Formats: sequence, C-alpha cells, structure tokens
Amino acid sequence: MRVGLVCPYDWAAPGGVKAHITDLACALMESGHEVSVLAPWDGGDDVEIEPWVVTAGRPLAVPYNGSVARVSFGMVTAGRVRRWVKDGEFDVVHVHEPASPSLSMLACWVSDGPLVATWHSSQDRSRAMSVAYNLVQTAMEKISGRIAVSEKARQTLVKMIGGDAVLIPNGVTCKNFAVGGPLPGFPRQGGTILFLGRIDEPRKGLQVLLAAMPAILLDYPDLTLLVAGPGDTKDIQESLPEAVREHVQFLGLISEADKVSAFKSSDLYIAPNTGGESFGIVLLEAMASGTPVVASDIEAFAEVLEGGDAGVLFANEDSDALAERVVQVLGDAPERERLRVEGHRRALEFDWEKVSRDVERVYESVVIPGVKVEADLSGQFWGRFG
Repeated sequence: MRVGLVCPYDWAAPGGVKAHITDLACALMESGHEVSVLAPWDGGDDVEIEPWVVTAGRPLAVPYNGSVARVSFGMVTAGRVRRWVKDGEFDVVHVHEPASPSLSMLACWVSDGPLVATWHSSQDRSRAMSVAYNLVQTAMEKISGRIAVSEKARQTLVKMIGGDAVLIPNGVTCKNFAVGGPLPGFPRQGGTILFLGRIDEPRKGLQVLLAAMPAILLDYPDLTLLVAGPGDTKDIQESLPEAVREHVQFLGLISEADKVSAFKSSDLYIAPNTGGESFGIVLLEAMASGTPVVASDIEAFAEVLEGGDAGVLFANEDSDALAERVVQVLGDAPERERLRVEGHRRALEFDWEKVSRDVERVYESVVIPGVKVEADLSGQFWGRFG
C-alpha cells in the first residue's frame, strides 16, 4: 500500500505529533508499505532530513492549544500539497490534526481518494475553532476514517467537530529505548531526576518542578536535575536561588540518542505537565528505557500510568506534593524496581509493532470495499491499552 502521511508541524522541531508520525512511518515501512511524509521544514538546507520526508516550505509560528505551533498554510503551500498528492498516487492519505490551519487541512481539501485523519490534541474549547467551524467542516466532510489517540482527544473531536473516531493510542518503539547507556558522568551518587520538554512553555510544568526543588534538596542535597528541551534558559537560571541553581543542569535540545541516554542517566523521570495533554508519549519513552515515572495526575497521564500502578502520580500543579512523592520514591529502592518493571510492561503494550496493525485496519476500511471499522470499537482497539 502507498501511504501519504501529513505532519502539520515543523519537522525540524521536536514534538509528540512528529514523534508519532515518525514512528508510524517506520513501522509501516517495516511492514512493507511505501510511505511519504509531507511536513513544513525550518531546519535549513545543510541539515539532513529523512529520505521519505518531503518538505512543504517554511512554517510560521501561530498560537494553538496553549502552545505555539509552527505550521504552513496559504496558496503557495496549497500548490505544494496538491503536487505531492498528485505525484504520490497514494492508496490512502493520512493527515494529523486536520482541524488546525495547516498542511493537514489543505491535504483534506485537495485529496480525492481515501482519507484518514488522527486527532491528537485535547481542548476544552477553542475560539479559533468556533470562528472557523464552517471552514473546518468542508475539510472534515472528506475524511472517511477517523482516529483519536485518547479519550480526551476523541471528546475534543465530538464536541468541536462532530462525529466519532476509533481509539488507537500513541505508540513507542520499545527496541529504540533498550539500547545505549547513560550520559558521560552519570549516573551520579547523589541521585538524578530528569525533565524533558519545552522549558519556556508553562503547560509543560517546569516551574512546578523547580518550585519543588528546595524541598527535595533538603533530603537529597547532592541531587542533580537534568533539564532537556528547547527554550531560552537565561531568565530561568537567573530566577533560581543559588542553592538550587547549582543542582540544575540544562542540556538544551538533545538528539534522540541523547534522549535515551538522559533517561538511562536518571533515577526518575518527572512529568509535571499542568494540562493540554491528550496522551503522554514521553511517559512511554521513559518507561521503555527502564526509568520510573513521577507525573501530574492529569487525566491523560493517569490513563497511561494505569491510575498509578505503572508510575507515581501527584496532585497537578502542587509542588509540595511533587516534592513529597519524589523524596518518597528516591528513598524506596524496592518501589523503584517495581515501577521500573511495571512501567516497562506497560510500555510494551503500546509498542508500535502492535499499534501500527490497528492503524492498518483503518486504512483497509477506507480502501477495501466491504471492510468496516465501527466508531465504537474502543474495546477492540483500546481494550489492551486502557
């Protein structure tokens, strides 16, 4: 099968949707499908890009879902999308986040063959979506296969667009996190915890973790906090008390290989995200690496962590509760080992080798006459995950 995948966001920037599409593309190719990915690109001409990725021009930064999305839109971009669809002769085009003003919406408009869409984001309400409702509907009408990565994402689709979707979660390529070792100089005797995410995006929750650090350091005075991710660190560093600053090491934007090493350097992965998450793929990555997780109890994270069985949950935006849980788990070696085992078991349930087969079934439902995938198949698709 020839599959065209559309990424709405800048391929040069890290993010959950890009990671999802990358892993899905690789899983599909391993299964024998031909895959082409269309995405915006702002990485420069001298940066290597995967041979199966086609660039659609430079993106623009626009506010979206509590963050800043780097997307491409407009007449010139539409022409590039049209050429990619025509030249690709795809059996199915699979767009991601089709309701955002991006390549995905454009691909819906120009495609005249089988069309599948995946919803990733979780939103309570969107003024932009309300204003652009009629515009969005013209694109949505052409979609014949709908996927949501979580119940929260499905609810967003139902409330804002209408219709329904099968639930097929994000995946993780577990074998990629089973190799490699820690960063140079790690692990450290005093203990190490890790934060990974955009450091200047409030909903990622770094401020919650930093506020918890003084209390954590009272019990673990030699602890190191690794902070990995893009963003300006100067203001953050200057705002930290000196007693905390010397325990925080900023790694900046890191490669996929270094991300695995960062997980393997850490006693705990901390996910203090405050909201706006529909899933929690980074939790799966940590658990696939064998790193126990401490996460805020937002709905998406609680679902991935099985209500606390596969990871530790703390009250959202409560720095004191976070500090208490971190200190508790760092001081309990048997519990950390239990979390490592249970977390790895949970990650294997989301391995892309399994998840991609469910996506293929949706493709078959829109390509092959007589094959049906009903919207209420959450028990069949999500049953082994939820």
